[in-house]
Amino acid sequence: MSIPMRMVPAPHYVDIRVGALNNLAQILQDQRISSGGHVAVVTSKGGAEPLSKVLTKSVPKATFFTTPGNSLQAAQELAEEIMVGNFDAVVGVGGGRVIDVTKYAAAQCKLPMVSVATNLAHDGIASPVSILEFNGGRGSFGVTSPIAVIIDLTIIKKAPERYIRAGIGDVLSNLSAVKDWELAQELGFEKVDGLAASLARTSAEALIGRTDTIDSDEFLVVLAEALVLSGIAMGMAGSSRPCSGACHEISHAIDELFPERTQPHGEQVGVGALFATFLREADERFAELAFALSQHKLPVSPKDLGFTTAEFAQAVNSAPQTRPERFTLLEHLNLDDKQILLKVKEFEAAIDSLRLND
Repeated sequence: MSIPMRMVPAPHYVDIRVGALNNLAQILQDQRISSGGHVAVVTSKGGAEPLSKVLTKSVPKATFFTTPGNSLQAAQELAEEIMVGNFDAVVGVGGGRVIDVTKYAAAQCKLPMVSVATNLAHDGIASPVSILEFNGGRGSFGVTSPIAVIIDLTIIKKAPERYIRAGIGDVLSNLSAVKDWELAQELGFEKVDGLAASLARTSAEALIGRTDTIDSDEFLVVLAEALVLSGIAMGMAGSSRPCSGACHEISHAIDELFPERTQPHGEQVGVGALFATFLREADERFAELAFALSQHKLPVSPKDLGFTTAEFAQAVNSAPQTRPERFTLLEHLNLDDKQILLKVKEFEAAIDSLRLND
């Protein structure tokens, strides 16, 4: 009897430790990605100099490229530059924007991509999705998952703390995103991939209740692993669905409505997830999620993000239009303007009450 099996799209190699980047050439060779180190290395303009010595020593035969931005056009231009060379692979070294551009360019060139994260701001490190600026907003573009992920804790600890904490918010938002996915299945709109949902939820559960924080190497490893697992969950699902629901719709709406005032992605989706959890009136995890965000000095309210009650309500109202194909709690409740404003006020009052009771 034949037994059905599934192939799971995931990085072939993951290395999370102190000094991992020093062994880049050896990793490329051992994993049969590039035996001679003939790779295209992509960094941001500002990120090239601090890492130039390490990278030049580690992969002396590499050719270096810089990306001018995070737009679809920039990614396409980068792909055209890389195509001219004869490379075995493309290595993206940087934060989420550099990695997203590099993933897209590598996919266009049909080359394997190695993801080297310099911060832990969001779950794009190992995902098969590139978020790029397009037509005045941001679009999600399907790409091939990175063949390898390298996270050097020495480099991560040099990143601004805010951009490490933001990754915590992105992972914790999985709790709300999975709830939205399950709601969509319950109402007959789509089916949940149980394994992908489990990975996304487990990633968030790994952070809830920990007493340590980003000052601890152990915590950074767990956070990095959670971000990688979130990316694998998206690969299994074939979309960002396991890690993106109402929380991300609200964040995308903020990006579109207030482009000059946006905050790090993980901060916005954290508040979005907390608001969606509040809307699920029977959800007992509201206080637990609020505490987890606060513990890591992340925003928990519109005010913490720098927005008024009315502005946040406007974002909630616009959120469903940012992902019209996606069914979440916001689409299900279908609140009008007045109802949304009332719910945001009640949400803020609930947050204030938790703060008073701390």
